[in-house]
Amino acid sequence: MSKVGFIGLGIMGAPMAANLLKGGHQLFVQQRKPLPPQLVELGAVGCATSKEVAQNADIIIMMVPDTPQVAEVLFDEGGVAQGLSAGKIVVDMSSISPLETKKFAARINALGCEYLDAPVSGGEVGAKAATLTIMVGGSEQAFNAVKPLFELMGKNITLVGGNGDGQTTKVANQIIVALNIEAVGEALLFASRMGADPSKVRQALMGGFAASRILEVHGERMIKRTFDPGFRIELHQKDLNLALSSARAIGVSLPNTATAQELFNTCSAHGGKAWDHSALVRALEIMANFEIGAKLPE
Repeated sequence: MSKVGFIGLGIMGAPMAANLLKGGHQLFVQQRKPLPPQLVELGAVGCATSKEVAQNADIIIMMVPDTPQVAEVLFDEGGVAQGLSAGKIVVDMSSISPLETKKFAARINALGCEYLDAPVSGGEVGAKAATLTIMVGGSEQAFNAVKPLFELMGKNITLVGGNGDGQTTKVANQIIVALNIEAVGEALLFASRMGADPSKVRQALMGGFAASRILEVHGERMIKRTFDPGFRIELHQKDLNLALSSARAIGVSLPNTATAQELFNTCSAHGGKAWDHSALVRALEIMANFEIGAKLPE
């Protein structure tokens, strides 16, 4: 049994923490809101500050919204860094800036501790089912020490490289997902506006080279108009901001990523920040003045 800290018990964090408790580990948790009752029932120990979590745990996991929140949890007054002692491991499972991650890791390493960046893919469903994909950056020694915990939260677990490489992989994942959603949206909108049945078009495409998980899951959402999250557009916007800002910093152009972000921005401008990211198709539909599955104009 390990002494584990977990900071950030939101939509993703709470079920991930629950799976660690079910795996028999002692869990010290902290968040500003009241603790989820399920975690209390499973035996989680609440702490007043992130510093207190770090003092009690040997491995400290963070799952918070964005780069500024990770910096706050780590380095503000009462933060994790103030509670660390040599040999402990800090694991950031949030999705944040790869460039800032390298700086955070260097500061934690200077305290005699290891740092892993280990963002996840799979959403709330994957968090509850313990089937998350986990992309890890850091030392092999730290990875091997934390891997039994990762295995309680996910299935596809890969040490990609050094610190920052886990976050880089997650950003790459979000680029691919966004562009695939955009491609599926364009294809189904085109087919529907041409007068074809989008459900049958999707069924036909699922048997060919265009088949993908996005076409399977999000294509169905587009046809059935089920845009409840899921993964909210505002979160995907955040991830594409990470992609575009990092690309600017290293002098790389990501033209189609920028286009996908503008389509998400259009959805947000129409009240869609909390829509599932498959609703990117709504931006295409607004431009076409036509919705997938609608009757053709006379």
